[in-house]
Amino acid sequence: MSDIHIQSHDTGNAPGEKQWDTTEMMAEFSVDGFCAPFVVVRRKSDGVRGTLEFKHSPRVYFDFQPEQG
Repeated sequence: MSDIHIQSHDTGNAPGEKQWDTTEMMAEFSVDGFCAPFVVVRRKSDGVRGTLEFKHSPRVYFDFQPEQG
């Protein structure tokens, strides 16, 4: 038996919440790294670092959370 457990992660992002496709996200953010379902980004307009979540199909980025501290 394996000790690996797979858990589903669905944020259930609310309708109307800001979302970006890949082209839009790359225009607004620079990507520092990723670990699905999160992307570490820096907002180009003000340099604020934070995270975005994403869904694979269709690829949609959402829920920008600025880094605390």
